[in-house]
Amino acid sequence: MNQLFRRSANTTGAIALGWLILQGSLAGLPAFAQKESESLTYSELLSKIDAGEVSSIELDPTQRIAKVRLKSQGSSEPPLSVPVFEQNPELVRRANDNASLQFDIQPSTDSNAVAGLIANLLLVFLLIIGLMMILRRSTNASNQAMNFGKSRARFQMEAKTGVMFDDVAGIEEAKEELQEVVSFLKKPERFTAIGAKIPRGVLLVGPPGTGKTLLAKAIAGEAGVPFFSISGSEFVEMFVGVGASRVRDLFKKAKESAPCIVFIDEIDAVGRQRGAGIGGGNDEREQTLNQLLTEMDGFEGNAGVIIIAATNRPDVLDTALLRPGRFDRQVIVDLPGYQGRLGILEVHARNKKLSSDVSLEAIARRTPGFSGAELANLLNEAAILTARRRKDAITPLEVDDAIDRVTIGLSLTPLLDSKKKRIIAYHEVGHALLMTLLEKSDILDKVTIIPRSGGIGGFAKPVPNEDIIDSGLYSRSWLMDRITVALGGRAIEEVVFGAEEVTQGASSDIEYVTNLAREMVTRYGMSDLGPFALESGNSEVFLGRDLMTRSEYSEEVASKIDQQVRAIALHCYDIARTIMRDNRALIDQLVETLLDKELIEGEEFREIVARYTELPAKQLTSTKG
Repeated sequence: MNQLFRRSANTTGAIALGWLILQGSLAGLPAFAQKESESLTYSELLSKIDAGEVSSIELDPTQRIAKVRLKSQGSSEPPLSVPVFEQNPELVRRANDNASLQFDIQPSTDSNAVAGLIANLLLVFLLIIGLMMILRRSTNASNQAMNFGKSRARFQMEAKTGVMFDDVAGIEEAKEELQEVVSFLKKPERFTAIGAKIPRGVLLVGPPGTGKTLLAKAIAGEAGVPFFSISGSEFVEMFVGVGASRVRDLFKKAKESAPCIVFIDEIDAVGRQRGAGIGGGNDEREQTLNQLLTEMDGFEGNAGVIIIAATNRPDVLDTALLRPGRFDRQVIVDLPGYQGRLGILEVHARNKKLSSDVSLEAIARRTPGFSGAELANLLNEAAILTARRRKDAITPLEVDDAIDRVTIGLSLTPLLDSKKKRIIAYHEVGHALLMTLLEKSDILDKVTIIPRSGGIGGFAKPVPNEDIIDSGLYSRSWLMDRITVALGGRAIEEVVFGAEEVTQGASSDIEYVTNLAREMVTRYGMSDLGPFALESGNSEVFLGRDLMTRSEYSEEVASKIDQQVRAIALHCYDIARTIMRDNRALIDQLVETLLDKELIEGEEFREIVARYTELPAKQLTSTKG
């Protein structure tokens, strides 16, 4: 507040100084001075008075001008203007001594005084305006301080979210569970008649982009009840007690509008475990959580108010928040399968112009592991590319380029013929050849040496195995083949150029291999150490229960883990080098073709490989759906 007054006072002082300067400038301007010609000097005027040639003199001491009329002038001629001094005793004496001369003193209005008066009035007016602005700001600041603890939830009385269950696809199981919530809100008497209680809360859990917020909007749209929406981070401020005050205010408003829905997005921002990581029990966030727990299920009931919360980190939420009576249901909103992806694509393709040869079924098969948000972005990128290329409808080419752009990056200018381009070609052929020859590996989609944004010189892209990705069940043989494929680039460099000429181009591949092999040993039990979970997947210090991570094993076991990780990586590397040596002529043919075309589709790549070796029948099936 003091800073506000100080800033306003400085502004007002600057205005006052400016007007004082302006006032002084106006005072010095001869605003009302007459611009008449000066035909006589002061000494000439005295001479003419003595000679008796002057008939009348009108002296204006304010403007220091004497208006002189000579006897020789006609009545229609203007008088002459003669500049005089501030004190003119000689002129007055000689004019009075001449009896035939009419002498008069007529002072004019002082324009400087008028200008000064106007400037002073304007200054007073500006000072009054400045004081009014200061008072208004101080009043607003006090009002904001009084409303600081008010809830910032967006409120819609009729819940016109514009989203219905028909607009949500790919999560049919979650929709079915939430349909009961809508029935509770629409016809609560059907459930209360047999003793059923309306659920207090529903927690939507799932990875980012799977449609949790969209589901909450659909519930509100279907139920047609008042809808409050707020983010978990909006409860917490730097001032103690503000978050708890906002929680109380939110539930007060919700109870007045019951039955209604309160949607809290990203609830893990306020609902994390108390006493976890850094921060004690007197932490502002924990006070907010305590108030939320009390409002959801405390001494006072909140009948008719259903809390819907969304999070992608249920493992960090406080256990008191998850118990029945607060969040009675946890609805899993997972990544969609094939049918779910197809439904999502159909929803987002409603307002897109697709050519007749675009198959949504083929797109759904090529995008396992995509979330709903990623599928929506995929079709949007395809539409943008279509507009840039001045086409009337989206074609399979735009869809294919959009998939590459979303998963890999933006296409850049192709490289010129050089040693770097040839090394990249060999590197990518190594990955693509192993994808084609290994039995458990994913099917090759395309291989290219056209660079992409992010420093990607080229890539060999697989079509992920839909059954494995959707089920989440990874076999040891499938993981070993993935490691072998990742090491294909380094293996082909060593076989073709020699161990002394390998480059750092495989650094990201080696990092991926190390992490995957370590997970196989420490988390999946896929090594000689046996089925032991030696590490956990949650290593975040500030989101877990412990301030410092602790080792789950001794130094001796740590040494054995390193040995097992190294053994897996070397075993797969030996397999990759052996395949490269056995197919040396085929590799040169593939590299020359890739250098010439810069992009080889999976079908064409497998046809070239089939001329030199025998491929499993499954590898010759089309990947384009």
